[in-house]
Amino acid sequence: MTLEVTEAELAEQLAALVGTRLLDPLEILLGADWTLTKLERRTRTQAAVWAKELLGRSDRTATQTAVSLIATLYPGDGPFDPPAAWWQTPFGQVVAYRVGHPTIAGLSYSTAGAMLGVTKQAVHDLVNRGKLVRHEDGGVTSESVRLRLRQRSRR
Repeated sequence: MTLEVTEAELAEQLAALVGTRLLDPLEILLGADWTLTKLERRTRTQAAVWAKELLGRSDRTATQTAVSLIATLYPGDGPFDPPAAWWQTPFGQVVAYRVGHPTIAGLSYSTAGAMLGVTKQAVHDLVNRGKLVRHEDGGVTSESVRLRLRQRSRR
């Protein structure tokens, strides 16, 4: 897979996310002790494994890992809807490349642009040139954005 994301920066972001979203709240509720320190070390080790899986050759493993991490780190009753800047993080870039948008089939031009790292106008131009597929409900398909990212990385 060709992405401008390294295993080290991806692992660092994933470890930080687990720390912020899971371990820090536990420390607030339970206090700091040796168990939390062990969990922090284990998180760093596991984050390296997740990064390897997300950047590895197996699309299936990468997709399963991405979906598990998103479901755990971003729980909610509604669809996963990260801010535009999230798509430019190492994890966001890998998710866009491997999965597309994990919960929405039809993307707004803004979201598609964030995933591709381009403007809404550039997305509009890509649709007009047949490089992205319009979604029946408006916007573009998540799958066409994912495929565009894959084509771009092969060049």
